[in-house]
Amino acid sequence: MTAGEAGSGQPPVLPQGISHLVLNVRDLERAHRFYTEMLGFRQVGEITRMKMRFYAGAGGNHHDLALVQLTDPAAAAAPSAFRLARPVTAGLNHFAVRMPDEAALMAIFAFIKQQGYPVDLRIDHGTSKSVYITDPDGNGIELMCDLPREAWEGDVNAALNYADVLPVG
Repeated sequence: MTAGEAGSGQPPVLPQGISHLVLNVRDLERAHRFYTEMLGFRQVGEITRMKMRFYAGAGGNHHDLALVQLTDPAAAAAPSAFRLARPVTAGLNHFAVRMPDEAALMAIFAFIKQQGYPVDLRIDHGTSKSVYITDPDGNGIELMCDLPREAWEGDVNAALNYADVLPVG
């Protein structure tokens, strides 16, 4: 797909993708421990005047994730339960963290279970394989690895509509 011409109703430039995600959190220290100790992100920066930290994965980006401490955590509404299907509130459903391959996905799945952290769901999506968890602030997280292009590029829509729920126990 190419960029649209003036007046065509198409944006002039196609985006390259999502650069990073910023999450508001109730407890910055708790969220920091979760994203570093459970998921393996490394802290790369911090703004102390507003209690904000920046994290990167292995992809070489300056940061992939930022966490911002709520000004008044006690006044914040309780997190709603993450629901992949049939969501009941508007806003973020989940975000995906790409793992390098299926072996890495299974290793983090085993680690999360070993730590006693709950796993919500595991799915072969046809385009990817995924493990779904919820962070301490109620945000849905999809830990995933892409399947080879040959598995889905002939009919992306059919692959996107495929879902094989796998055991989490």
